[in-house]
Amino acid sequence: MTDPSFIAVVEDDAEIRALVIALLTREGFEAGGCRMAEEYDRLAQRRRIDLAILDVMLPGEDGLSLCRRLRAVGEVPVLMVTAKGDDIDRIVGLEIGADDYLPKPFNPRELVARVRAILRRTRGAPRRVPNHPSDIYCFAGWRLDAAAHELRDPDGAAVELTGAEFDLLLTFATHPQRVLNRDQLLDWTRGRNAAPFDRSVDVQLSRLRRKLEGHPSGSNLIKTVRGGGYLLSAVVEKGQ
Repeated sequence: MTDPSFIAVVEDDAEIRALVIALLTREGFEAGGCRMAEEYDRLAQRRRIDLAILDVMLPGEDGLSLCRRLRAVGEVPVLMVTAKGDDIDRIVGLEIGADDYLPKPFNPRELVARVRAILRRTRGAPRRVPNHPSDIYCFAGWRLDAAAHELRDPDGAAVELTGAEFDLLLTFATHPQRVLNRDQLLDWTRGRNAAPFDRSVDVQLSRLRRKLEGHPSGSNLIKTVRGGGYLLSAVVEKGQ
């Protein structure tokens, strides 16, 4: 049997926090409560968190700010919960990377259904790799500088990439000679906020390939694996 998922409930209202924890526990999850972002940080240092339920209105650092931090390191899926009815909170929350959004007051069964849906999409899936800004990746004469957000071809010429194309190439560079499917590429580049049938990664991959093929050595760098996905065929080494 797999271990039960652990869910952090970040809610400053003690009564609501206790009710949500009790509900999740009855449904077979493990759950822990936090009153504010600082308590969440301490909890995350002690154990793995499979899902964070964040209230928008928190004392100190608010839920949107905490969600933004979690997305920056790309690890924990997030369900935003708030009493506010203003659409702007929902839109901002989703834009900064929340996986789902539920307004208060909510139906307990709907909360559990949304939690299960997020965990189905995320548990067991590889988590997004944080961007290490000092890393430089060298492959087949190419040089990818994460700090400078720069790609140079084997002749030293800069290759202009969009942010999405750069993130896609960085994902390949951090997982060289490994087959990556579309879901993994979406997860590692756009996070779990990407829609299940999002085809943007295909468009970005096509554009990235065309730019790499601008140099003779780039024509076979990213290969298609039938029925599997894509891989960066070159050996990657850390550079300086």
